[in-house]
Amino acid sequence: MTTAVKPNLKRKSHVVSQGASRAAARAMLRAVGLDDDDMDKPFIGVANLASDVTPCNVHLDRIARKVKKGLWDASSVPFMFGTITVSDGISMGTEGMKASLVSREVIADSIETVCFGESMDGLIAVAACDKNMPGAIMAMARLNIPSIFVYGGAILPGNYLGKDINVQDMFEAVGAHSQGKLSHEELIAMERVACPGEGACSGMFTANTMASAIEAMGMSIPGAASVPAVDPRNEEIAHDAGAVLYSLLERDLKPRDIITRESLENAIMVVLSMGGSTNAVLHLLAIAREAEVELDISDFDKLSRRTPYLTDLRPAGRFVMSDMDKVGGVPTVMNELLGAGLLHGDAITVTGRTIAENLADFDTKPDGQVIHPASAPRSPTGGLAILRGNLAPEGSVMKVSGTKHLRHEGPAKVYDGERAAFEAVTGGHITEGDVVVIRFEGPKGGPGMQEMLAVTGAIMGAGLGDSVLLLTDGRFSGATHGPMIGHVAPEAQVGGTIALVRDGDTIAMDAERRELNLQVPDEELERRRRGWSAPPSRYTSGVMAKYAKLASSASTGAVTG
Repeated sequence: MTTAVKPNLKRKSHVVSQGASRAAARAMLRAVGLDDDDMDKPFIGVANLASDVTPCNVHLDRIARKVKKGLWDASSVPFMFGTITVSDGISMGTEGMKASLVSREVIADSIETVCFGESMDGLIAVAACDKNMPGAIMAMARLNIPSIFVYGGAILPGNYLGKDINVQDMFEAVGAHSQGKLSHEELIAMERVACPGEGACSGMFTANTMASAIEAMGMSIPGAASVPAVDPRNEEIAHDAGAVLYSLLERDLKPRDIITRESLENAIMVVLSMGGSTNAVLHLLAIAREAEVELDISDFDKLSRRTPYLTDLRPAGRFVMSDMDKVGGVPTVMNELLGAGLLHGDAITVTGRTIAENLADFDTKPDGQVIHPASAPRSPTGGLAILRGNLAPEGSVMKVSGTKHLRHEGPAKVYDGERAAFEAVTGGHITEGDVVVIRFEGPKGGPGMQEMLAVTGAIMGAGLGDSVLLLTDGRFSGATHGPMIGHVAPEAQVGGTIALVRDGDTIAMDAERRELNLQVPDEELERRRRGWSAPPSRYTSGVMAKYAKLASSASTGAVTG
């Protein structure tokens, strides 16, 4: 049904389509298909992150076309444009992985640039991969024009010998193969079936974590985060986004009205309750900064201490996002948190209604397997912990939902880079009790803070997941589990304590006490510091050099703005 046009909704685009002085601009707009009536309609950017470089995004053109149709049907003019994607799963373990976090900034910058430059009245972003999603929300917060996020959905699991598998199993299979525990033929047989089609990685890895966080934040249509990529409901949701966006224009309801301290706390609590990715810490801090909301890394720990862990999702559990969808999806979890008095039910959303009002439309209850009730959680506290100490005075992040190994003390084995550590693990040089330290992989030092799934997968595949601690100033994939600590800050490149660690030094971790310490006397550390100097940057030109120069600490989101 076509909505009556309201010219006053052209709060930005009137400068390119109204008045005699804009005749040249209108001539160009007619060349892309607009007519007289269209000049009076609101102009909406459709950021389409479709790409052939990853299964996460390969289908997004189909979703974006439905968004365009929904906007036309809602008396709006859609302008679709593209931006980039880097596939973490494909680039993992290569030099290219350093570009992953950098891509978040490029995505945000590019969406902002188009919508600012073309005077868009609103924005719908269609995305489905790890950095697409926070990048899109960061751009929305910067632009502060009515906006909606549309998720492309998750991939279905593959099946190997009657068991569901996904890309997480492949990384761990590589580790098992390196130790002779899996034959080459078995490895290839798994590879052929692990990723059966389109969609973002299936577990509670970074993409699904951020989709859930964005829904909890109120920036996407309720119930959308868990719908599988191949499900026709995704196309319905995409079409409906047009009418929802028009309603936002009518209300003049903008991202900074929705992305508030309360909505970010809702997002954090949903991430914590679902055992979400450690990357959510980086991304939510970055989004908060763009929305000019005060949020500190310590807030994640404060909320984690009182948020129950409710889901049994991979990598720390048995199920995947399509299983979540069958039992009600993210609204089921949110209703449990709301009933427990934890969520801010009065936070406004893109529907124009509050979180509590939206959740009243969902009556599904926890099934006791995929989703546990708040009265009987898997754990009374959330899935992430922020550890501090002389090794991480600005903080570090540990996914405690992914391990029962909450205390460790052992000798350091230090590697200046991810590749050297990976080769040490696959070469059999890491033994029980070791603390693997990977440094110069932070925002500036990497640069780009690459993920360590190749290493963590190799550790798990080698059977060392319950006996070896790994810590890094880099970060981890959402598929990582085991005793792994990332985002150690300050990073090595700027002279953080991690730069001073030597082979054989004793490192102690106590997750319950939130402590991470290098057991070396202060005088010795000071002596080492006096003799230390930063190595030269690995990149001197191009996008990597720009990011290295501008990036902030991981403790503030590793942003460039």
